[in-house]
Amino acid sequence: MIRNVLSIAGSDPSGGAGIQADLKAFSARGVYGMAVLTALTAQNTQGVTGVHLVPPQFVADQIDAVFADVRVDAVKIGMIANAAIAEAVAAALADRRGIPIVLDPVMIAKGGATLLEPDAVDVLTRRLLPLATLLTPNLPEAAALLHQPVATNREEMAAQAERLRALGPAAVLVKGGHLDGEESPDVLSIADGLHWFEARRVPTKNTHGTGCTLSSALAAELAKGASAPEAVAIAKDYLAGAVAAAGKLSVGSGHGPVQHFHALWKEGE
Repeated sequence: MIRNVLSIAGSDPSGGAGIQADLKAFSARGVYGMAVLTALTAQNTQGVTGVHLVPPQFVADQIDAVFADVRVDAVKIGMIANAAIAEAVAAALADRRGIPIVLDPVMIAKGGATLLEPDAVDVLTRRLLPLATLLTPNLPEAAALLHQPVATNREEMAAQAERLRALGPAAVLVKGGHLDGEESPDVLSIADGLHWFEARRVPTKNTHGTGCTLSSALAAELAKGASAPEAVAIAKDYLAGAVAAAGKLSVGSGHGPVQHFHALWKEGE
């Protein structure tokens, strides 16, 4: 049975991040993708120049419409933007327990634009973190959620992962892409302890939408029945291939997108 996965996130018209990246990752991982829009952005590979928010009630209406008709096997939550939308999403999902939810706390775009208003961090922490099956912050996002300095080593990463899991998520994956050095380790905190996932840093500027892509791949694997460690291993391997093949695309002049379909498209076609 083909699984159905819903993304609740913002739109990136250049196609590398947000809903567009989520749908590509869902398709690449063999699940049927659906999308609820929280925001429209004006952006490209060089940065975000504008954000237009969807009214919170209409975000909830979109979620209700999908659930009223379609079996949803997993949910990925990305850009929430503000406190009112966070409240609407939390309320819409609160009674739909038992469905894996991957929460990617999108706060800052690659170019530096703020994608989550400061007052929304508290609502996201109180209302959405307890609903999450898997939380996937990068180092700055983990620090912002905990109101702590950004982790600079593995010990601090591990400690922040465990502190975040204490706030309610069943599992937390803290991504180490912002660490210095040639390695890019991630740490997964689950009930049975810590699991480390190692990776070599790929020398490329084409990393637009990597967080969106990873969280969507994770949601796809959880929908298919994988455990959290299994899903992380599969999703990280998929993302590594997408980043490694990013240079085969020619999209924009800034932080280019990853190649979501690296395993499906033959070179030259």
